[in-house]
Amino acid sequence: MIWFYLLSGLFLGWSLGANDAANVFGTAVGSKMVRFKMAALVASVFVILGSVISGAGAAHTLGKLGAVNAIAGSFTVALAAAVTVAWMTKLKLPVSTSQAIVGAIIGWNLFTGSPTDLNSLTKIVSTWVVSPVLAAAFSIVLFKFFKAFLGKARIHMLELDAYTRAGLILVGAFGAYSLGANNIANVMGVFVPSSPFRDLTLLGVHFTGTQQLFLLGSLAISTGIFTYSERVMRTVGNEVYKLTPIMALIVVLSESLVLFLFASKSLEHWLISHGLPPIPLVPVSSSQAVIGAVIGIGIAKGGKGINFGILGKIASGWVTTPVAAAILSFVSLFFMQNVFEQQVVRPVTYEISASVLKKMEEEHIPVQSLVPLEGKVFHNMSRFREALTQKGHLSERQIYTVFQLAQVDTFRIDSTQSAAEMRQGHFSNAQIRAVKRLHGRVFTHKWQLDEALARESAAWQPRPKTRQNRIFNKNLKKQYREMHRILERKKK
Repeated sequence: MIWFYLLSGLFLGWSLGANDAANVFGTAVGSKMVRFKMAALVASVFVILGSVISGAGAAHTLGKLGAVNAIAGSFTVALAAAVTVAWMTKLKLPVSTSQAIVGAIIGWNLFTGSPTDLNSLTKIVSTWVVSPVLAAAFSIVLFKFFKAFLGKARIHMLELDAYTRAGLILVGAFGAYSLGANNIANVMGVFVPSSPFRDLTLLGVHFTGTQQLFLLGSLAISTGIFTYSERVMRTVGNEVYKLTPIMALIVVLSESLVLFLFASKSLEHWLISHGLPPIPLVPVSSSQAVIGAVIGIGIAKGGKGINFGILGKIASGWVTTPVAAAILSFVSLFFMQNVFEQQVVRPVTYEISASVLKKMEEEHIPVQSLVPLEGKVFHNMSRFREALTQKGHLSERQIYTVFQLAQVDTFRIDSTQSAAEMRQGHFSNAQIRAVKRLHGRVFTHKWQLDEALARESAAWQPRPKTRQNRIFNKNLKKQYREMHRILERKKK
């Protein structure tokens, strides 16, 4: 059944390949500078590399939006997103898989009563506005640069044609890598919390369970590219704005840069180390980025020739997609749970204890109205949320925090097994020794474990919030999450 449930993720991957490959090579194929088969081959190879090597960053933000914790639920959420994207693709609209999966996850949150992390949602939704604007800005700047350069270079027409073809393939490869790195989270991100795969080492290379999921998803994307993406490429390449080969190169480069910016951990670390605000690692819409880049070309050319009719049709798809995916996800979850009797959400226990109330106060959450709930245990997300809303007037952000603090995750530290796995990861010797000193201890909540580790060793303590310490603290959060995953696997 596990492999059956993964089929919806593979279907979503196929839909992404069928739809979003147009955003990488649509302008090249539409301008007849690159053959479709060559475009499909290059896109497939590099989307796989990008997914496996660099796909984890955006997946984490998507996971915070809503942690679908049962594989039947993951199947249903991914299926709702996939059906939405496939439907839009049939209408020849280059819609956003990012919007589809976000809408589907919110549908799961509404069905289960799980709170939505508004910080993550704000980050993701803001990119739906920022990414096309940023792509348009890149496109305008690059257009003016190419125009000035070619005006002085005086390259022969045949040479320019050859350079442009080569450039479209190279930039397309970069775009496909960025697409895999950024958008694989849309395909397999909902399966990460309930992943059936364990870490393995093959030929001396360590592959995490998440990377194995992403490999499967990227193979599905490649299949979608080869089987169904050509018709959408024609829409992007020809109908929004008539592009010359040079313009096609500029569009693909602009869109690829936007995808790369929102997927690169290295860039994020570089910005933090230089005291600059980091760019959030979120799955952005490649469809919106490429349309923004095409519009940028149109603006640079004086605004004439833009097909606003097609543009309006595409924009309507961007509005419809998340709403349709959310509704379809909610309805499908109802049928999956009540008709097919499948577990779409794994029971999670919540307890408002004295220690949890004290921790809430530290997080500046008003607890006076929640005191009557002390000692009560809830095994259902919806009922816990209902109890919180009846007793206190909490914002969605505060409810989300309460859910995180009250969730019962009982860990018994087996330092021998845990240390063996930690040595394969990115943990220091001081951190491993701190875990060994907690051997046999039992913790009810994740935050209690985190505080105990911080007391045992400075290697587990966040540093003061200065520009120099931002990367350390960010990496420390990742180490805590990995420590939690190790202990979760030991429980299973």
